[in-house]
Amino acid sequence: MEEVINSTPSAVASTAAQRQGELEIEYTPSGARRNGVSGWRIMFADLVESRRLIWLLILRDISVRYRQSILGYIWAIIPQLATVSVFAFLHASRVLPIGGTRIAYVAYALWGISVWQLFAGCLSSCTASLVSSGSLVTKVNFPREALVIAAVGPPVFDFVVRLVPVVAVFIWYGVTPSWGVIFAPLVLLPVMLLALGLGFVLSIANLVIRDTGNALGTVLTIGMFLTPVLYPPPVRWPFFLVNLLNPLSPLLTASQDLIADGVLTRPEMFVAACILSLVLALAGWRAFRVTIPRVAGYA
Repeated sequence: MEEVINSTPSAVASTAAQRQGELEIEYTPSGARRNGVSGWRIMFADLVESRRLIWLLILRDISVRYRQSILGYIWAIIPQLATVSVFAFLHASRVLPIGGTRIAYVAYALWGISVWQLFAGCLSSCTASLVSSGSLVTKVNFPREALVIAAVGPPVFDFVVRLVPVVAVFIWYGVTPSWGVIFAPLVLLPVMLLALGLGFVLSIANLVIRDTGNALGTVLTIGMFLTPVLYPPPVRWPFFLVNLLNPLSPLLTASQDLIADGVLTRPEMFVAACILSLVLALAGWRAFRVTIPRVAGYA
């Protein structure tokens, strides 16, 4: 099975190249491209054609990540549990004045950090996707966005693994999610779209300037504290404004609303964040298609 996973993506990419030869005329190194609706039609046709390649790349990345690992899947939950344990201790000892939460704080923080790690993992993986693929970017003819999209797969898999301790903690603290929790996947989809849209742009930037990946780690660390992951959404000025301008905050808050009450407290903010995520994903994808032929040589 591992041999198939490791070898098949190139074979599938070569097969897709037979049809891709016609579609790649949209963007050439000289800059010629088709604009308008025809460009989007070709992009979506490429995406459909590459669906098997994307799936095989996801399987390959997951297999490589946990191969020859002693702790295996436990590594997916160690950072989650460590972070929440520290903040739960600080909250219980009143070192940090964290406000009240609608459910037990440990359960609240564990869910919040899980959603944040989903976003941060998707964004980091997408940013590094082109650099880590090496010769695939320059020597194999296939839609390069397949590498960026496939990079979302392992963080999503890690998120599913992290749901195990989340469920355990909910049971331990007697937290019974509302019926609205069944809509949580619909809330998490724009979280991934937001990360994917930014990842399309940052993957190109990281290919040209390798410092992008290092800078992203610092930005994500700061961003976690500017997002209501481990504390309730602020209501005082100017912290309320920071939370209002953060596109991830309405999505995270919506998921917490569905778990606690089953009703969105700020539906208008959630809809605006969903629209923004979709627009960023499409705009980032288009920008990626325009730019990648000109910078592929940096790989």
